[in-house]
Amino acid sequence: MTLTTPHLATSGGWTDAQLLHALEEVVEKELNRHLKVAKDWMPHDYVPWSDGRNFPGFFEDGEAWDKEQSQVTPIGRTALIVNLLTEDNLPSYHHEIASLFGRDGAWGTWVHRWTAEEGRHGIVMRDYLLTSRAVDPDELERFRMAHMSEGFESDNRHSMLHSVAYVAFQELATRISHRNTGHQSGDPVCDRMLARIATDENLHMVFYRNLLGAAFELAPDLTMQAVRDVVVNFRMPGHGMPGFERAAAQMAIGEVYNLRIHHDDVIQPVLRFLKVMQIDGLGPEGVRAQEELGLYMGGLDAEAAKFDERLAARKARMRARADQG
Repeated sequence: MTLTTPHLATSGGWTDAQLLHALEEVVEKELNRHLKVAKDWMPHDYVPWSDGRNFPGFFEDGEAWDKEQSQVTPIGRTALIVNLLTEDNLPSYHHEIASLFGRDGAWGTWVHRWTAEEGRHGIVMRDYLLTSRAVDPDELERFRMAHMSEGFESDNRHSMLHSVAYVAFQELATRISHRNTGHQSGDPVCDRMLARIATDENLHMVFYRNLLGAAFELAPDLTMQAVRDVVVNFRMPGHGMPGFERAAAQMAIGEVYNLRIHHDDVIQPVLRFLKVMQIDGLGPEGVRAQEELGLYMGGLDAEAAKFDERLAARKARMRARADQG
């Protein structure tokens, strides 16, 4: 189901600029709350530096990478590459939200604070991966160059309200992906690092989720349409990276991120917290968007159930082969 993103500048009596101004007070409140609860942390504290050694190249004693040098599991390695390449596009993400939200006032302060916090994630993940030799460093760099050279444009870059709705879900999706990657990595050092990153992502989700709740109070019909559009057309920000579809399939089977997780742990919690399906008093467009959202969620749950069955059957076959072997 593909929906056309409405232009807020000409619908519902609100322009993007008006909504941006109307939400400024909420942004300031949420920013102050965030700064009180967010804890500073040092990326270098989470990296096992004593495990590091030279790679070949300029160093005569350099040792070539081999996957046996790390205890990270194959699915952990795949997910770590996807997660880091996603973080690598931070300059593009900053450009887009700064263009939509502005660089002044509370909005601007949040944009820069968010960017600074997100920057830590790429720093610590790359340092960990290279020091622990969890991934092929040459392949990782080639992927980074290819991914960033392509550039990034968000599906929601034309509307501030759509952007807010998207990140309310996407930050939670990223938190879940990082956390599950840690659980599946096979390395407690990696698990601890990704748990720290996931804590940041959760705080970012809370900021945007609360902002989305305020938008529902100001412009319920437009916000409902934005949520409908975002949920129905949702894609992770790393979808354009090399080999993403294959990696996403592996991560789904490895229970890092799949349809069931997306439905149960990402979309439903935000909808439930904001009581999106219980909002009344909507106009015709808002009601239609709410109904379409409900239908889509029912279909997503059905698709997730089919995936669950396939995954269970796959696990049963693997257990049977293991018992025979």
